[in-house]
Amino acid sequence: MTPARQPTSRTRPARTSEQEHRDVLRALTGILAAFFMAMVTLTIIGTALPVIMADLGGDQTALSWTVTGTLLANAVTTPMWGKLADLFDKKKLLLMAIAIFVIGSGAAGIAGSIGMLVVARVIQGVGMGGLMALAQTILGTIIPPRERGRYAGYMGAVMAVATSVGPLLGGLIVDAFGWRWCFLIPVPLSLVAAVIIVRTLHLPEVSRDRSPRVDFLGMGLLALATSALLLWVSFAGKLFAWGSWESVLLIVLALVTAVAFVAVERRASEPTMPLHVITERTTVLAIIAAIATGAAMFASTTYLGQYFQLGQGYTPTESGLLMLPQVVGSFLGSTIAGQLISRFGRWKRILVVGAVVLAVGLFLGAGLTHTTPAWLVGIFICLVGLGVGTLNQNLVLAVQNTVGLKDMGAASSAVAFFRTVGGAVAVSMFGALLTRHMATQMSRFAAEHGMDSSATPDAASIDLAGLPPEVLGAVREAYGTGTGLLFLVAGIASLVTLLCVLLMKETPLRTTVDVAEVDPETGQITLVTREVNPVEAAGLRMQHAETGQIPVVDPTATGLRRGAGEEAAAHPRDEGATPHVGDPASSSPGADGGRTDRAVHETAQPREDDAARGPGRASGGPRHRA
Repeated sequence: MTPARQPTSRTRPARTSEQEHRDVLRALTGILAAFFMAMVTLTIIGTALPVIMADLGGDQTALSWTVTGTLLANAVTTPMWGKLADLFDKKKLLLMAIAIFVIGSGAAGIAGSIGMLVVARVIQGVGMGGLMALAQTILGTIIPPRERGRYAGYMGAVMAVATSVGPLLGGLIVDAFGWRWCFLIPVPLSLVAAVIIVRTLHLPEVSRDRSPRVDFLGMGLLALATSALLLWVSFAGKLFAWGSWESVLLIVLALVTAVAFVAVERRASEPTMPLHVITERTTVLAIIAAIATGAAMFASTTYLGQYFQLGQGYTPTESGLLMLPQVVGSFLGSTIAGQLISRFGRWKRILVVGAVVLAVGLFLGAGLTHTTPAWLVGIFICLVGLGVGTLNQNLVLAVQNTVGLKDMGAASSAVAFFRTVGGAVAVSMFGALLTRHMATQMSRFAAEHGMDSSATPDAASIDLAGLPPEVLGAVREAYGTGTGLLFLVAGIASLVTLLCVLLMKETPLRTTVDVAEVDPETGQITLVTREVNPVEAAGLRMQHAETGQIPVVDPTATGLRRGAGEEAAAHPRDEGATPHVGDPASSSPGADGGRTDRAVHETAQPREDDAARGPGRASGGPRHRA
């Protein structure tokens, strides 16, 4: 028996999957930390708003702008950040987004007026849009779809925890330190995240044949269309009537600018939202499913706190704790689904299960009343959390699996953009539905008891203190049945999600970061692959010094059948060994005398069994050094 060769300067033992996993987590730590701060800031202000308004002398309109300004800036800039990530250095953009977020947070913390606070919150929203878009895009850049599932699950878990604990943290911070610290505390934590990113995140350099051209006109039209839509749904029924001239003006403006945006995108050389990406079947269905899921998620979480407080009489702190089952469900759904998808390389069945669980939870919640036991409500919302956690990040994964690196940012941000917009529209529509239901129920109560309907409280301004017991009971009953109605409508929306997932055509998750290019005439599959794992590739300079080609990572090293002759002679190494950063085996002299990564240009004829392997898994064929 021939003894195994010991590792030499040219060879090192292959790294274990656990080591690779730790390296990826180390690189993602800063991203997830910044992502967490952005998500927390969206919800932490909820419990602080009454104190802020009292301190700065704001009214209901100012309160609405404080929330809407952030949501608007976040939604509008998300696709812009995504497209910029396809054109420029992603790491620098991420650090820029953190800087903008820090500036907005600091300005909000020292705001001396409502106007300054609103402006600061808008700046915060711009930074949030970048953090949300770039986190998903970078994840798709350094990790192949087959391995991306579990890391997307971690991101989904972070999102679930951040959005849910935000109100609790806000209450604690306001009580202990004052409302300004809700904005000041994220500043040092975000700076720490930036330092971690600088030290641990290393991304491939992308070469281009020409200087990138930013689609400023498309971005402007998209911002105008989105702003008009969100302003309408945010303020209709509050500052002006749904059928007023203001509503008509905003609707017409949104439609006209949306049509103009599509026309511009057809002709743009670098469109903000490439039509060939968002009109691809999987992407279209994923976007519709994301809108419906966002509607169900935002509607159930936004009004659930009111249900516990106004429908069942719990305190704000108690209502926050009673919502924890949804947090737990979302956390478990994200992590378990991600692990299963990475293990089996299939996503459709898992998404179908998630959509079914979401629908079941919402339809069970349709039976809510003001007397429903809290433990039973906990079961319902835990199911909702499981469904949302399973769907959210993995819908993005399904889309990322269909696009190449050059469109990764635009595709990822498109799903997040439509989910945010869909959620915002749903929250406004559901609020109008709840208000109408409350008005109907209280008018009926007043008529039955011979009272003036104007003497009964409405959903917009409710003060339970001092209400007669019979009126208080009517209010609780109206909120209970109204929340059940919202769950019913959200359940119907979840059926749209289920239908879209069922109609999706499942493509096995590829094991390469980028897609394979197929010559339409010869049918040859052309790949550029590197004989290192994806973790190491994330830290290497991936641009070939002479050809400028960007290698595509094949983490399995089995996606293409290797020849043993010329390659073994030219680059002897132990079987199963993996080159490391700095190894002679993983680099060669560059044109500048330095060390450059060794890339291999693969050309393979497709075989019958390649279809089962998925994109990037061709086999056979000659190979040539790049």
